[in-house]
Amino acid sequence: MQLPVFDSADIVVLGAGSAGCTAAIAAARTGADTLLIERYGFLGGSSTQVLDTFYGFYLPGNDTRRVVGGIPWQIVEKLRRSDKVLERPSSYGAGQAITYDPPTLQRVWEESALEAGVRLRLHTFCLDVLKEDSRVTSLVVGGKSGMGQITGKLFVDTSGDADLCFRAGVPFQPAGEDGPAQSLTTTFRVGNVDETRALQVKRSDLVRLMKEANLSGDYRLPREEGSVHRTPLRGVVATNLTRVAYVDGTDPVELTKAEVEGRAQAMEYVRFLRERIPGYEAAYLINFSTQIGIRETRRVFGDYRLTREDVLNARHFPDAIAQCGAPIEDHHPGSDTRWEYLPAGATYDIPFRALLPQTLDNVLTAGRCLSATHDAHASVRSMGQCMAMGQAAGTAAASALQTGNNVRAVEIAQLQQQLRRDGALFSGTTPIP
Repeated sequence: MQLPVFDSADIVVLGAGSAGCTAAIAAARTGADTLLIERYGFLGGSSTQVLDTFYGFYLPGNDTRRVVGGIPWQIVEKLRRSDKVLERPSSYGAGQAITYDPPTLQRVWEESALEAGVRLRLHTFCLDVLKEDSRVTSLVVGGKSGMGQITGKLFVDTSGDADLCFRAGVPFQPAGEDGPAQSLTTTFRVGNVDETRALQVKRSDLVRLMKEANLSGDYRLPREEGSVHRTPLRGVVATNLTRVAYVDGTDPVELTKAEVEGRAQAMEYVRFLRERIPGYEAAYLINFSTQIGIRETRRVFGDYRLTREDVLNARHFPDAIAQCGAPIEDHHPGSDTRWEYLPAGATYDIPFRALLPQTLDNVLTAGRCLSATHDAHASVRSMGQCMAMGQAAGTAAASALQTGNNVRAVEIAQLQQQLRRDGALFSGTTPIP
């Protein structure tokens, strides 16, 4: 069947999450014709569908050093001007958290993308790809208008699930193959909270009360150490409490069951808060996350694979394009979460090679489908780092337009210089020969 060509661009970015938005903005700012494709009707991915907080911008603990700059920080500054953002200590000691109002962020992403010259195509699914040897030539997409092609010179896979790379036959590791897959979480917001009383409940008290509730037999709370935090909206708190385990986030049947289970758990946690936690007596559910939060699915094999040792040993790379100080945060199927921290004040580099999918010459990836092991991924998937990777991928894609559309021909030193000029923060200095 001959498919019509719906659109064409120099650079096609698949997936408008935090990584995809920054990738598209970075590419478009160079003057490259950039098309950003998204299956939902708004931008932001998990940053506007599931969460209300950016993590990874700062070092953990009491160290207030910021490790992410550039376009990601410009987004934070735009949020600050809206007066719908606050900074607060992370519930887990993982560094200063930046909490915002998700609808406001939707508009910030849109305005930033359009100002940069990004063309948007929403309500569009990637169904397949067409290739010639080691190059992707077009995406096969679908929507209400039917199926068609979107052609491009370079592609950036920021789909979260590595949809483009998977369809193109890039080797990958599925979640669960090298350690229990990270669980899924339905977040929710609660209104009409008496904040004065609720904020007096320490996290240790919340954990104790969850354990006691489970022991009473009156509640089913699968996760006993989640968190509740304040938001920029008066009387509104947001949660990270539910836990749905043993789910393949790329299987629609399993994902359907997970969505139903996640909302059922959320309602149980709302009941627990109202009945057991001071300040929540008259609280009510405002909304569930647009979809269940997925932490880990396909992780592509790239030219380099970030490892647990790289993270915990704070390794630096000559082809660094971003940095991270976030701990390994493993939401395993049990009732707790496992944390492993880097040495105090340390960061590790994210190498450019981890964004280069094996077997493809005109594709980059960024965000949670980068090339990393399970443990390394549990650290580097923070949204601050996903955004920083996105900026690097978009900048590199624009540079590759001058190298025969070959992402491996991009000069690392020039890429690093451009990223630094654009405000990115990382430590690598010497390019790989």
